[in-house]
Amino acid sequence: MVALAGLLLAISIFVPIWRIDLDAPQYPEGLNLLIFSDHLGGNVDIINGLNHYIGMKTLHKEDFIEFTILPYIIGFFSLFCFFVALLGKRKLLNILFSIFLLFGILAMYDFWRWEYDYGHNLDPNAAIIVPGMAYQPPLIGFKQLLNFGAFSIPAIGGWLFIASGLIILIAVLLEYKNKLIMNKLNIIILLITSSFLMVSCSTTNPEPIQLNKDNCAHCKMTIADIRFATELITKKGRIYKFDDLKCMLNYSKEYSLLNEAKFYVSDFGGKNNLLPIESLYFIQGSKLNSPMAGNVAAFYNKEMKDATKAKLEANDIKWVDILTK
Repeated sequence: MVALAGLLLAISIFVPIWRIDLDAPQYPEGLNLLIFSDHLGGNVDIINGLNHYIGMKTLHKEDFIEFTILPYIIGFFSLFCFFVALLGKRKLLNILFSIFLLFGILAMYDFWRWEYDYGHNLDPNAAIIVPGMAYQPPLIGFKQLLNFGAFSIPAIGGWLFIASGLIILIAVLLEYKNKLIMNKLNIIILLITSSFLMVSCSTTNPEPIQLNKDNCAHCKMTIADIRFATELITKKGRIYKFDDLKCMLNYSKEYSLLNEAKFYVSDFGGKNNLLPIESLYFIQGSKLNSPMAGNVAAFYNKEMKDATKAKLEANDIKWVDILTK
């Protein structure tokens, strides 16, 4: 069991440990800062440009001694785990847990201190100065910073680190519990592992449209006709809803999402479920009267498509032709 903790720690050296996501209207895809054990990743250059305007220090790997020593510290704990697993000594296990817990507390304090320093020590000659305003990101969770929403959470490496700590803790408890308690804790381990895998492997599906409540991301009108409703899902899993296929395409072109987003359109002739465009047939005609005059309807069933086309004097149209209009 402790050897598994050592393996997870070894993996955490090579993947992001923490992430800070920034959302703002001018960045519909959002920005993110990824913190690895030995460098920074994500949209560092863009974030540095924003930091310059509000007087925050720019972020550079060379300014953090932590990036030099952290891979070695994590490597030490990984090897220590394998050493404890090999010898099977309770005393060594207790020492491992104690110093690992202490390191975790010190690491979070160091992270908070770094955020405080960057959020409060501002350049008085910055282009944008808000009196009394500090820009310290949250240690964990959400915080509003001017027009940016900052969301700070562990990344995959952070979750591996937490899982390693839990495994070591469970190993310590198992040393002091009887067989019945050991069986219960094994179930807990299984649940924790299953939950972690489900979170890691989850995928984003289209969300149901809430009529007369959801607004179109492009024209801002309330979505009132489910037959023409559409959604797009970006590669980062962000979902945007639209009242007309025309609005979805205009939005995608405006933000260069045509080649990377997944598109879903309501089944006009069925139960109005949102379905991927690859499974649909399309018709176009002025008598469809869609909300924003795109006048395109989608059908999963070909016979239903043909019947509606004849009734409304519409024409067949392919998705590739819709994109070029």
